[in-house]
Amino acid sequence: MSSSAYYRAANGLAETFNKTIGKLLKKFVSKSQCDWDNKLGECLWAYRTTVRTPTKATLFFLVYGYEVVLSLEIQIPSLRVALTTRMMDKEKHQLCLQELEVLDDKRLQAQEQIELNQS
Repeated sequence: MSSSAYYRAANGLAETFNKTIGKLLKKFVSKSQCDWDNKLGECLWAYRTTVRTPTKATLFFLVYGYEVVLSLEIQIPSLRVALTTRMMDKEKHQLCLQELEVLDDKRLQAQEQIELNQS
């Protein structure tokens, strides 16, 4: 069986990510630190829904093409949720197409920003 060669840059990214998650976990876990595995999902959610400085976007947005809708926004409807629920199907489809076009631009901007930060 063969394994992939050591790739230092990828390992560095993994180490940086692990350090970031470790810092987040310290804020979420109790003083005994025995519940870290129960809080890991919350930490990852916070990481994925926070605007990243290099890309100026959330990871959630870059993956799914729209910002996350919090459960609180559904219980107490925000303007964004209220407007979406009042739309007709045709309007929703047009909005989705527009959002996909914006998403391509946003992903391209994020990639350019990452490359700019690396240079």
